[in-house]
Amino acid sequence: MELLKIKGLSKNYLTKKQVICALDNINLDINEDEFIVLVGPSGCGKSTILSVIGGLENKSGGEITFKDDKVKIGYMFQEDALFPWLTVFDNCMLGLKIQKQNTEENKKYVRYLLKKYGLASFEKSYPKELSGGMRQRVALIRTLATKPDILLLDEPFSALDYQTRITVSDDVFKIIKEEKKTALMVTHDIGEAISMADKVIVLSNRPAVVKNVYEIKMDDKNLPSINRKNAKFNEYYNAIWKDLDHYER
Repeated sequence: MELLKIKGLSKNYLTKKQVICALDNINLDINEDEFIVLVGPSGCGKSTILSVIGGLENKSGGEITFKDDKVKIGYMFQEDALFPWLTVFDNCMLGLKIQKQNTEENKKYVRYLLKKYGLASFEKSYPKELSGGMRQRVALIRTLATKPDILLLDEPFSALDYQTRITVSDDVFKIIKEEKKTALMVTHDIGEAISMADKVIVLSNRPAVVKNVYEIKMDDKNLPSINRKNAKFNEYYNAIWKDLDHYER
């Protein structure tokens, strides 16, 4: 079932000298439980799309239509943004407290997520005591705690080293799939996109338009780290690499 429809989305920025068009006629359909990844040249407007969907920026034109007015959005930024003076549990409860939903039922739900994803013993720990991968899991659980229908992930692994990045992408992918969440993720890493996505959306240079859409179909599709070894992985990688405007300016 369709959860979100984007039709003719445009975004312009006004400066003292000119109008800069960042997004031009973006069309995108997102179904429930889909994992969609946006890739494109640096500065093309990938994160702007998330900001507009999430209500952090206003659109200049077009339509963004959700399944209904009850659809809730969760946002996970590039940095984990955990507060160092709060415990793991209190960090996970932060969004609920802001929404004034600090109920016993929600506290139980957060503890359930921490236990399910291997962080129960760190409930009273502080962020500085956690590895980079564990911090990202906490950040994701904080996002899931508000029970969003769609997750917007803005390069969530960019601050991690390569080896940790592979491991954490497995963790995040598994959590999102197990919790049956819809996800729209931005990354500059083609391999990351292919290994995690149901669909990869390739954007052009600014002003961004949708250049191509790849449905990632693999036999025995599995965790991202395993998908990287799939026979079709290199085929998708080469095709998407050619689509990106690396040398067009």
